[in-house]
Amino acid sequence: MANEADTKPTSLDLLSTLVAKAMKAGASAADAVTSNGVSLSVTQRLGKREDLERAEGTDLGLRVFMGKQQAMVASTETSEQAMDELVSRALSMAKAAPEDPYCGLVDPGQLMTTALPDLDLLDPSEPDGEALYARAAATEDAALAVDGITNSDGAGASWNRSERALVTSDGFAGGYSTSGFGCYASVIAGEGTGMETDYAMTRARHAEDLEDASAVGREAGDRTVARLNPAKVESMSVPVVFEPRVANSMLGHLTMGISGPSVARGTSFLRKDMGKQIFGDGITIIDDPLRQRGLSSRPVDGEGVAPSRMALIDDGILKTWILSAASARQLGLASTGHASRGTSMPPSPSPSNLYMEAGTATPEELMADIDKGIFVNSLIGFGVNPVTGDYSRGASGFLIENGQIAGPIAELTIAGNLKDMFMHITPANDLKFRYGTDAPTIRIDGMTVAGK
Repeated sequence: MANEADTKPTSLDLLSTLVAKAMKAGASAADAVTSNGVSLSVTQRLGKREDLERAEGTDLGLRVFMGKQQAMVASTETSEQAMDELVSRALSMAKAAPEDPYCGLVDPGQLMTTALPDLDLLDPSEPDGEALYARAAATEDAALAVDGITNSDGAGASWNRSERALVTSDGFAGGYSTSGFGCYASVIAGEGTGMETDYAMTRARHAEDLEDASAVGREAGDRTVARLNPAKVESMSVPVVFEPRVANSMLGHLTMGISGPSVARGTSFLRKDMGKQIFGDGITIIDDPLRQRGLSSRPVDGEGVAPSRMALIDDGILKTWILSAASARQLGLASTGHASRGTSMPPSPSPSNLYMEAGTATPEELMADIDKGIFVNSLIGFGVNPVTGDYSRGASGFLIENGQIAGPIAELTIAGNLKDMFMHITPANDLKFRYGTDAPTIRIDGMTVAGK
């Protein structure tokens, strides 16, 4: 049995009982998960308190197998009768389900057998509503104090604590607890049809790691004022520079393309590129589930596999798919420890703390030789074809002229193909871990900009 220190024994006992009931009732294999959580959040606008919400709950999920047939059911009830009904319903659904040759628990040889690593994901402190209101007020007050800010969309602060546990009929039992803190502000500048809005936020596992609330508020205010009186640009083909807040979207597009199910179905634009160079020389992209206090850290994946830090892209070369057990079987491979799951759906692969390693140039040096280009700090819509990699998204930001950021611009579309874009990415040296998926400022040459 894996480490139980970070989870209540009652949770593991509950799941063990549920799995045992399923096996006794005729399942060929089974696993069960639970997610227990409590959260508290507050909002205010223009100094007036608006909402204070507290939520507590337990979600329970059971997955059963009848050979190559599977079903998953969820409940919030944990009584003996409710569990019996859950088992009965799951088995009835599995018997009626079509066969899936790739379903099943993870290979027992991959199950984690050592103690779960301590990633320091739980801050035991619990703020009250007054403390959260004070944080929200400090954030909004600082934003409203920025010259040019005329109104507020609101500010808020939040806290949560959750416990996750997993038990499988193959012998894994373990879990861990996490906490989360955050605050944000969203404000408005200008009047009438000339109004602009923007926001800033901070999130952390521990309260002491949050960015200063006043600094977050000032960032929200400064961002908003900088957007005032945007111009439109002519259509052109130029370098586009993405600030970190939007540069990380490129990593999301990458993981979409290397997700096991998409590759197995043949619906990924990267399906034929394993082992090939898809980024420029020197580009490395890391997935690190074991980062201390990481926003997306996990000491074990959703199927009981030990996760590990791995390079998805190493010196520009694609090194691995992102796989859960089912997608791995479909590709004739082993799980990469990326299974993620809720209580009502089977596991599917997803990254953890994903980041692009920093380059050597400052953002200013990255732009220094750009006679004319675009600095993007906001993206609109999705606009990405996962099969072809064609990319087209609405954007706003600033014009780059003679290597310097100039005035604000809006109502433009940036377009290209992700394969070409990946090969022309140059990262700056300003990587910070703020979002769970992080990238430094990046430059992509040769993008199409559609303007007025």
